[in-house]
Amino acid sequence: MQATATVLVYSDDANTREQVRLATGRRPAPDVPVVEFVECATPAAVITELDRGGIDVCVLDGEAVPMGGMGLCRQIKDEVFRCPPVLLLIGRPQDAWLATWSRAESAVTLPVEPVEFAGALAALLRQKRLQSA
Repeated sequence: MQATATVLVYSDDANTREQVRLATGRRPAPDVPVVEFVECATPAAVITELDRGGIDVCVLDGEAVPMGGMGLCRQIKDEVFRCPPVLLLIGRPQDAWLATWSRAESAVTLPVEPVEFAGALAALLRQKRLQSA
């Protein structure tokens, strides 16, 4: 198993980024690697980090301003070669259909519920590991 997994977290709200970090802890599950975070507050920073490579999973805030995570997810799925899996943070459970439109692999509601979030993130990290094998 790789030593660490890199998770990009996009939100214009520092509190949302902190919720993600706290819900994840050092690792979201015992069978996945320790997580290192790359935090981005703007869509341009997300694109820059994805162009650098090395991102295992993206966590995008669907409620971010000026560009929500759903639109950003759809953009990166179209533009980034071998785009990492995306976990979308949505405002309401009824917005799950929009997460599907954006092509996100998973979605959880805000505010971040630690057990639900960690489970969803761990599942994406497992999926990424299987694809890399």
